[in-house]
Amino acid sequence: MAVIRERRLPQASLKLELPLQGSAAVPGDCRQRFPLPPLPPMPPAVPSAGEHRLSDFEKIKVLGHGNGGIVHQVRHRRTGSVYALKTLTADDSISRRQASREIEILRMCDSPTVVRFHGSIPTPSGDVAILLEYMDAGSLASLLTARGGRPFPEAALAAIAHQVLLGLSYLHSHQIVHRDIKPGNLLVSAEGEIKIADFGVSKILRRSLDPCVSYVGTCAYMSPERFDPDRYGGNYDAYAADVWSLGLTVLELHLGHFPLLPPGQRPDWATLMCAICFGEPPELPETASDNFRDFIGRCLQKESSKRWSVAQLLAHPFIAGRNQADSDDSFRDILSPSLQQQAAEES
Repeated sequence: MAVIRERRLPQASLKLELPLQGSAAVPGDCRQRFPLPPLPPMPPAVPSAGEHRLSDFEKIKVLGHGNGGIVHQVRHRRTGSVYALKTLTADDSISRRQASREIEILRMCDSPTVVRFHGSIPTPSGDVAILLEYMDAGSLASLLTARGGRPFPEAALAAIAHQVLLGLSYLHSHQIVHRDIKPGNLLVSAEGEIKIADFGVSKILRRSLDPCVSYVGTCAYMSPERFDPDRYGGNYDAYAADVWSLGLTVLELHLGHFPLLPPGQRPDWATLMCAICFGEPPELPETASDNFRDFIGRCLQKESSKRWSVAQLLAHPFIAGRNQADSDDSFRDILSPSLQQQAAEES
């Protein structure tokens, strides 16, 4: 292994994140293996909707926890508009740098596949509050929980994978790697839109030799080369790590549990590292179609150079050959019970 940690980590859930100060980075060629079309000009920063203050908003409920922060559903007192307010702890140089980078990336993005940025708000404590679009159907993780871990059907997974791939295509074309794709960071609207969120550990690749391999993000969804670049990196492609995470995410929704470990296991860092780097690929149910098996196989190649690019996956028969109407309807069928339950809780 390229990196060996001597200290033991406590038992933790799959949300275990690795500290930045212990990160290891190696330089590598971060250009995509497959050429992209010429880059369009970067869109201008999304303007803030005026000068906001925390006192302008009332908190409704906690939506979740992101990288280094907490997210509330809030309502603007004057207009009644509902937003998500993400408050990031910025008590040291690392957390301040993360918050600054997340805001920079959100300002740069102007796409229906990325959660929309509405401005940042200073706080009396010195923390950073980011005002974001509110996605009213939660996340793919919360949808899976609401289903009691019952697997998503393939038709719905094709619709989900297609939308996430479009989001990754947008980010990668603007030289942004997310580095933390997982069900909890893929937000859903009541209309069935899926948007990528939580850019706290993302990176803008401004130079071809930027160091791209680092221990940031949720380690359960890290690709093998981020643990062991010498063995699995090859001609390293930073974008390929997002493809691995997408493959694990889709497979988790299909199986109903995290794919690389037995259901219910609460692993430590070393267990996850071994499962990701040395474990056998999970077996799919006999009912899985050939196209789905092949799609997952293309995403979960351990050697990053063998993994398919986002552009190739968009043309894969599992995505390009799906019946779009049936696929979208299947995903909406999954949404309906969750939305009904949410409406009942709020009434």
